[in-house]
Amino acid sequence: MKTETLLLSLILSLSSTSLWAEQTSPEPSAAPAELASEAPAQQLEEQMSPEEAEYMAWAKELWDSLDRQTGEVELPNGVATLQVPEQFYYLNPADTQKVLVEVWGNPPGQEKLGMLFPAEQTPFDNEVWGVTIDYEEEGYVSDKDADDIDYNELLESMQEETEAASLERIEQGYEGIKLVGWASPPFYDKTSHKMHWAKEIKFGDGERVNTLNYNIRVLGRKGVLVLNFIADMSQKELIEQQLSRVMAMSEFNQGSRYDEFDPDIDQVAAYGLGALVAGKVAAKAGLFAAALIFLKKFGVIIFIALAALFGKLFKRKEKAA
Repeated sequence: MKTETLLLSLILSLSSTSLWAEQTSPEPSAAPAELASEAPAQQLEEQMSPEEAEYMAWAKELWDSLDRQTGEVELPNGVATLQVPEQFYYLNPADTQKVLVEVWGNPPGQEKLGMLFPAEQTPFDNEVWGVTIDYEEEGYVSDKDADDIDYNELLESMQEETEAASLERIEQGYEGIKLVGWASPPFYDKTSHKMHWAKEIKFGDGERVNTLNYNIRVLGRKGVLVLNFIADMSQKELIEQQLSRVMAMSEFNQGSRYDEFDPDIDQVAAYGLGALVAGKVAAKAGLFAAALIFLKKFGVIIFIALAALFGKLFKRKEKAA
């Protein structure tokens, strides 16, 4: 408890004191202010257990290995391009797997085209949120039913499916899952052919904050670009503030755009917008409706304060580099 208290106090002090000063030339002796700024880091190092020190070394090595990209980024499948502003960074598929599996403790095997993070956060931050990117080439999804869908009725059906899948999960030794409801009802923009909605999801019977599953779909000529926010319900307002910016980043390349659909040669998907929201495609693959929800869980047990401190230390160090 003493160590946790120290770590928490260090975080508070670090919020107003920079640990990483830019060094332009060696000085004969350190100024009192510089010595004071180095003290918390020295205290932390002295108070760390071997396990905590090992975690910090591992986390630093992993963070340094990530290729954080901005600007124009063509996705690996070649059908779409991201315009990533300086307020975000993109991780390629390999680095995305490092974060999802090694840092957040998700099972391997869910390959993604990449991931987006806000520039001021690291994957180790407790309040971090991110956006996974994927592509489903199931054909051209018609939007003719956009005005006819009853999303309240659709929600009831999704809740029933999730309840059935939850029983299956429990039998397999996993915690149950409940679709609480819409955190934000589905909305489709007929001009941009982009759709978004959000679900509130509860895992297990505990009192932890519910998961926010915010979804973006960009319709294309031969498939759908899938962007999913990974966040907590407590971050809903923040996510909604960033929603339009994230949606604006993704566009299909020429030849893959929705309005370039050719009915004579292109395949039409066997489902419409309603099934896209309900997650029928995922269900066909043996997953419950809207199953691709990653949980932010660290692979090792550490103090919450230590994870927060890592984010502060290495973000400041990067700025000074």
